[in-house]
Amino acid sequence: MKQYHIVSRIAIYLLALVMITFGIYHFLKARDLMVYIPSSIPGGIMWAYLVGAAFILVGVSFLTNKMVKVAAYLLAFMLFIFILIIHIPNYLYAGDKEMRSLALINLLKDTAIAGFALHIAAGAHHQKLHLDDSD
Repeated sequence: MKQYHIVSRIAIYLLALVMITFGIYHFLKARDLMVYIPSSIPGGIMWAYLVGAAFILVGVSFLTNKMVKVAAYLLAFMLFIFILIIHIPNYLYAGDKEMRSLALINLLKDTAIAGFALHIAAGAHHQKLHLDDSD
C-alpha cells in the first residue's frame, strides 16, 4: 500500500471539513439559498437539502478514505453542473454589480473545488474504480 504524503492528506482533510461545513450550512440556511436555484428547476428547497447531504457525504468519504474516487468524481460533476446552470446565468444576467461579483466568486470557487476534487479522484489509486490502467 502506498504511503500518502502528509501535506496531501491534510489538504484532503481540509476540503472534507469545508464540504461538511457547506453541507451543514445548506441545512441551516436552506431558505436563504433558494434565491440561487433557478425557478425553472422543479423541487424548490429540496435541492438545498439534497446538495447539503451530498456535501456532507463527500466530506465523510474524504475523512474516512472510503469511496474517495467515486465521491470526488461525483462532487466535480455536481459542481460543474452548478457552474453551468446557476453561476454562469447568474453572472450573465445579474442586474446588480454586487450580485454579478458574487456570481463570479462562486463560479471561481466551484471551479477550484471541482479541480481539486478531480485531482483527488485521479490520485485515489487505492480505490476500486479504475477506468483504465493509466488513470
